[in-house]
Amino acid sequence: MSALSRRGWMAAAVGAIAAAGGVALALRRSGRQAEVLSAAEAAFWGQSFARVDGSPMATALFRGRPLVLNFWATWCPPCIEELPLLDAFFKENVDKSWQVLGLAVDQAGPVQRFLRQAPLAFPVALAGFPGVELSRSLGNLNGGLPFSVVFDAAGHVIYRKLGRLSAHDVAGFKRLPV
Repeated sequence: MSALSRRGWMAAAVGAIAAAGGVALALRRSGRQAEVLSAAEAAFWGQSFARVDGSPMATALFRGRPLVLNFWATWCPPCIEELPLLDAFFKENVDKSWQVLGLAVDQAGPVQRFLRQAPLAFPVALAGFPGVELSRSLGNLNGGLPFSVVFDAAGHVIYRKLGRLSAHDVAGFKRLPV
């Protein structure tokens, strides 16, 4: 074997080893993300939030059926724009076991005023500013609003979207493996 072909072979071998290491690292990282997300899912199901009237609402009440969780705020125009879509989805699919929960990253007063003007059929609770961190733990790396998460009946995240939901997005919920 010539020195040139040995160098080529060595370069290929080193490249293959590096690629395998990269794949292993990626798998290890995705495994860690899955573990972190599982911990975040478990933490979510153990939380309680105040309803708009101040009464407590445990998220565990929503476990066992598919849930669309929507983080929104009254000061967020795209949030307000998507709420009628979520409300229509809830009304059309509540008999098919679907649930929707709105977590307002907001204060009680503005949310109460908003809901008096534009009532929603699905429950709304107050997450306040800590709702941003909760949304981050569920996959919203930017911490932006609106942010939606769909849980399957077992309580695992199966869909997430940062930004305003479209009619196409909402219609696609029914095709998810819940």
